[in-house]
Amino acid sequence: MTLIEETRDRLGAVGVWLPVGMFTPTPDEERRAIRRLEELGYRTVWGGEGPGNRELFAYSAITLAATERVVVGTGIANIWSRPAYTAHSGGRTLAQAFPGRFVLGVGIGHSYQAAKAGSDYRPLEQTRDYLTAMAAAAEEFPSPAPFPRVLAAVGPKMLELARDLTDGAHPFAQPFEHTPYSREILGPDKLLIPTHSVLLGDREQARKSVARDIGLMKQYGIPHYFNGWKRLGYTDADIDDVSDRLVDGLTAWGDEERIAGRLKELVDAGADTVLVNPVGDDLTSIVDQLERLAPALTAVTR
Repeated sequence: MTLIEETRDRLGAVGVWLPVGMFTPTPDEERRAIRRLEELGYRTVWGGEGPGNRELFAYSAITLAATERVVVGTGIANIWSRPAYTAHSGGRTLAQAFPGRFVLGVGIGHSYQAAKAGSDYRPLEQTRDYLTAMAAAAEEFPSPAPFPRVLAAVGPKMLELARDLTDGAHPFAQPFEHTPYSREILGPDKLLIPTHSVLLGDREQARKSVARDIGLMKQYGIPHYFNGWKRLGYTDADIDDVSDRLVDGLTAWGDEERIAGRLKELVDAGADTVLVNPVGDDLTSIVDQLERLAPALTAVTR
């Protein structure tokens, strides 16, 4: 069995993406939450890295040590946070300590993050250089316990980089149509691990969440999400008006059965693992939703 096949088997069809550090819980609260998710049957938990958040490799170590079976993924480790050889070294350390339980997701992030690091922003070129440097580090210092690497990728050129230089792609904040689009570019032999918002509620509640996210994207100047949506047929009017079509594309809302059905559509369209990102204002409410959803979501299979 190849590393990619083993990873698919370990992750399962549905996992969790948590907004690491956004709600400033204590490490004990985070450990309790993730142990609770493990007990509920979720097989993989991922978290991101951004301004003010936890340092992601340290956070991953805490999470891995607090659980017994959960596969931890970085979604994503921002390339502006550390050199490529350090990212490989961190992944190598965690994979050796917790064999088969770590997936390294990396990504270029956004222009404002590059500016904070004192750099210009040339995402395709800089990502290619970073991945090439990681590959060189892996060749010089191979990991005794192999671990997969995936790339935050939305547009066609970045998806091609994911296909050619990593084990797969980890798209974020994309509508349902993006999954078959990504799978076509990646081909059948690469991992496809999208994140998707879920909400136990109605469309109007989901619309408020999408509108808030659009506002933040405009505030931070990250239009590539909008460009990705337009590539899939959405319009400026869909974005400005937060249309029903856009809300339904970006959020699986409804009751447990309806949400599970929508996520199964993503799996059937080519996702290896869908990471659910529940809409919520604090860690407790998010985990409470995941507890309600667990019987339906953990029953989704490929």
